[in-house]
Amino acid sequence: MRHVEPQVRLIARPRLDYDEIAAYLAEVGGDRWLERVDRGEPDDAQNLAEFAGRICYRSWEPGLNPNVTRIRTDQEEYLRNILASAHGSVLEHVTFSFALHNVSRVATHELVRHRAGAAVSQESLRFVRLDDLPFWFPDWAREDPELMRRATSLLEQMEQFQHWMAGRFDLDAEGVPFAEKKAKTSFMRRFAPEGVATGLVWTANVRTLRHVIENRTAPGAEEEIRLLFGKVAELMVKEAPALFGDYTVQDGAWIPGWRKV
Repeated sequence: MRHVEPQVRLIARPRLDYDEIAAYLAEVGGDRWLERVDRGEPDDAQNLAEFAGRICYRSWEPGLNPNVTRIRTDQEEYLRNILASAHGSVLEHVTFSFALHNVSRVATHELVRHRAGAAVSQESLRFVRLDDLPFWFPDWAREDPELMRRATSLLEQMEQFQHWMAGRFDLDAEGVPFAEKKAKTSFMRRFAPEGVATGLVWTANVRTLRHVIENRTAPGAEEEIRLLFGKVAELMVKEAPALFGDYTVQDGAWIPGWRKV
């Protein structure tokens, strides 16, 4: 048994093909838009959101749509208006992928409830045999010596049982078919606690991210998932400040300036 801390790594972000965007804009008369935006990986997420928004009204330049006589040329101002007007559909084009490491199955069972706008690939304990039981303890639990003594003892006993079963089933013997290993490993996972740490890749669009950050850092949310999405929120404010800069933080709760986006 080992103590672990939940970790979040941002592993994928939008990447735009500016040549194809330029070809499109040349046809509709919006070439100058590309002159106003910064190009490159850190900017692609916000550029994609702006591009998706402007295509709705052909608002690349005044006059391209006779109904549009003036436009916002500052990207931060433009995206702030997207958030304020709850034009959230354009944010669904912008997706980010995270590697969530050392997070419990308690947290992942809650996370998979957010299905809309998200994709999940989680470590399968039907295939991955447990040879130790990584476990996260909140600070208040660590400050209770008797609780920690009993909890550690119980986890060590469960861990020893995992090793005993692997030996009992001869899973490491030469020639054991993988199908048998899978079946026995699936049985063995039933004796692992729900708090055992695992890993997954979680992908979500910006609209979903904003919703989950607000809901899962709220005071009533489970404390590990609050910790986890506080870390996600910190990453996103740095990654796309024009899309996440409206939040204020109160006692760990991330409160958006604009809801129902």
